[in-house]
Amino acid sequence: MSCCAPGAEGGLEIGRPPSREEIYLASRDLGGGLRQTDLSVPQVHCAACIRSVEGALSQLPSVEHARVNLSTKRVAVKWRGEIPPPVVEALAGAGYAAHIFEAEADKPDPELSKLLRALAVAGFAAMNIMLLSVSVWSGAEAETRQAFHWISAALALPCLLYSGRIFFRSAWRALRHGRSNMDVPISIGIALAFGLSLYDTIHEGEHAYFDAATSLIFFLLIGRALDYVMREKARTAVRGLMRLAPRGAVVLRPDGSRDFLPVGEIEPRMRIALAAGDRVPVDGIVEEGSSDIDCAIATGESVAQPVRRGSKVTAGTLNLTGPLVIAATASADASFLAEMVRLMEAAEGGRARYRRLADRAAQLYSPIVHATAFLTFLGWMTATGDWHRAITVAIAVLIITCPCALGLAVPIVQVVAARRLFENGIMVKDGSGIERLAQADTVVFDKTGTLTAGRPRLAGVESADKDALAIAAALAARSSHPLSRALAAAGGDVELAARLSGLSEHAGLGMEARLDGAAYRLGRAGWALEDGDAQAAGTVLSRNGWLVARFTFEDTPRRDAKAAVRALREAGLKMLILSGDGIAAVSQTARQLGIDDFAANLLPSDKLSRLAALAARGNKTLMVGDGLNDAPALAAAHVSMAPATAADIGRNAADFVFLRESLDAVPTALAVAREAGQLVRQNFILAIAYNAVALPIAIGGHVTPLIAALAMSLSSIVVVANALRLKAGRPPKVTAAATPSYPVPAE
Repeated sequence: MSCCAPGAEGGLEIGRPPSREEIYLASRDLGGGLRQTDLSVPQVHCAACIRSVEGALSQLPSVEHARVNLSTKRVAVKWRGEIPPPVVEALAGAGYAAHIFEAEADKPDPELSKLLRALAVAGFAAMNIMLLSVSVWSGAEAETRQAFHWISAALALPCLLYSGRIFFRSAWRALRHGRSNMDVPISIGIALAFGLSLYDTIHEGEHAYFDAATSLIFFLLIGRALDYVMREKARTAVRGLMRLAPRGAVVLRPDGSRDFLPVGEIEPRMRIALAAGDRVPVDGIVEEGSSDIDCAIATGESVAQPVRRGSKVTAGTLNLTGPLVIAATASADASFLAEMVRLMEAAEGGRARYRRLADRAAQLYSPIVHATAFLTFLGWMTATGDWHRAITVAIAVLIITCPCALGLAVPIVQVVAARRLFENGIMVKDGSGIERLAQADTVVFDKTGTLTAGRPRLAGVESADKDALAIAAALAARSSHPLSRALAAAGGDVELAARLSGLSEHAGLGMEARLDGAAYRLGRAGWALEDGDAQAAGTVLSRNGWLVARFTFEDTPRRDAKAAVRALREAGLKMLILSGDGIAAVSQTARQLGIDDFAANLLPSDKLSRLAALAARGNKTLMVGDGLNDAPALAAAHVSMAPATAADIGRNAADFVFLRESLDAVPTALAVAREAGQLVRQNFILAIAYNAVALPIAIGGHVTPLIAALAMSLSSIVVVANALRLKAGRPPKVTAAATPSYPVPAE
């Protein structure tokens, strides 16, 4: 089996290359002048192809990042500027045709059909030639033997031309552009086996190896088909997500008319009519009606959630009971469902340490195996003088040493682990994060929105100013911080909010604005008050630096938080809380959950300093946080997680995003990552052991080309089957008594 899955070389119609304008229209804005275009490159086969594609694109001046996903043959290109870089031309120069990637879940799969047709032809030829060979081996007369050899040649030739073209075209394309891939030695082996057999037939030799040549193609195609099917099986979670996206929706026009638009043409602010039983096409807000929504895809909860005017709805969720009119807040490409699909597809693309080792080994493969086969040929020629025997042994060496198992060792585990995590409500942004998570020895928690539910309630207001709450609510309405949302929900004045000017948010500190000539600040006491202590606790409202009001809040721990903390401790991890909240609230939460080490009143820079100190001591930290002020810490940690309720910048900075309310996502992810790490190491051992044993046996002349093909395919199947054991086990669960809800004291 080869890790080079066949691409368009077997007849897949690529179509007209896209123009620069089409590339720009298909791109999406990532902010800060950065855009991303997703291309489909069906001819990407293996690690060598990935290096060629990424290398060709990275050389373009305006390209900042290029990443290949081997399973989906998708290339994500991030670039800057108003004019797209010549990505299609660069790929064509490297020998790869490209077109705009279209994520259609149910489109026909020509690649698998092509493989099966080639496999059928090879199987027919191999079986019939094998039947003829039995007669030859049984001692047929010379004339009968010669006739059977020519019939075998006639059967082998179409097998070589039709089924073998999958290998030949790939090898020729690589050689034509000055590079090599794993199909080059395979093609040489097949061609030599057929050519040697034809030579023996022409010269009326006793033995011909047409059965070996056709069986070699047959078994190689079986391996490739199994590889392809297993990769597809591992990615069914992505296809399942894609099927949740409806093809279109009914859009209500301002004049009262209704149009059915494809989901890709729906734009923000369009009004969409949803009947009971419809899936939500894009993220939006309910404008009319009330219903129950199945939000299992977004939250992992099986209980339907009621929605009414003002409620947010997420793409892919199911409207269950009543008609709704929603206003779109994002396009299909920017909606939650599309983000989840991108996260799932990104899981395989990470270049972790093990992946880089496998890629480097595969890079050395072609020159080493060709040199080994050539030296084997020379050695046998010198020792025996039998060029026929020398070529046969060299062919076996070419075939048996293919490092396909090594190339599959890491990515197949990453794909299976990503699916396992998805089934437990955890999204993986980068496959390398799985490896880094397995190395974690310390967990650093934020408090509000991470250890707690993130839905604090205003518990009290201390103020002599009757307008204090209204002013604070007006300031808080423009912030996504959990405490700000609690204040905004407590009551606001629309007219008052309109009078605010110069409104701005300071991450980790609070909100600032001017009203009637006075400067108001809402947030951390040490920042808002002119004479405030930098470490002062609590949330306050100040006017021109003087205290106007002090607010207290209450919150509850996340479901299963205590059990999750206990599971992490039993797994050998140290834990601490780094929070910007007051010391009273942080200490109370730490005591409730059994965490001894904590720090309060921290600014974002303080959290970074604490993480840097941990890293300097050699700790591998897992940062779990959700707020805007946690984003720097999430990015700086060795590995990071954030809940789906986190601010956008927090989710973007994290390596993992968990969708469920329960905090058991953290120990679950850790358990899967550690098991995946074990399987990767096992796969490396299996792949290296195979080559260490097989190569000397082949050089010694104890393996025929047919047996070499069987051994190579078996090694890859063993590696893939070992990776699939990760999915076969039961998902790790935190088993503990239900954690009671504790009121959190005032902050």
